Amino acid sequence: MSVYDKLQTLGISLPPLAVPAAAYLPYVQTGNMVFLSGHIARKDGKPWMAQFGRNINTEEGKLAARAVAIDLLGTLQHAAGGDLNRVKRVVKLMSLVNSTGDFTEQHLVTNGASELIAEVFGPEKGAHARSAFGVAQIPMGACVEIELIAELA
Repeated sequence: MSVYDKLQTLGISLPPLAVPAAAYLPYVQTGNMVFLSGHIARKDGKPWMAQFGRNINTEEGKLAARAVAIDLLGTLQHAAGGDLNRVKRVVKLMSLVNSTGDFTEQHLVTNGASELIAEVFGPEKGAHARSAFGVAQIPMGACVEIELIAELA
């Protein structure tokens, strides 16, 4: 099943290339490797502002991370020349989770993105290395920010 068949089955339509909010590029490619800048969680088109341990729970966070993954896929599609089937492997996700000092489920929040990536690309191409960090704040007060590294064919 192609990546696009899987997205259609999941009812996912990809957004256009995200416009950077500061002085950086949405992605950089060197050789076959593409490095996507961090994308923040958005809800209803606006930053999904919340802090874990204060006003958002882990299950909601998984949805936020999944939303970030969908935005990342839109950027990755652009980086792949419009064809996600060119993705040879998702190499790594790095997740920043806006959380209080006593919140310890950053890894579970980030599963929302990891599980979607694995589902879309399958176990061979979608299984990836990952880091999940708790941070005191993310730009615009967003609850989650994730960046992605992939290899293109």
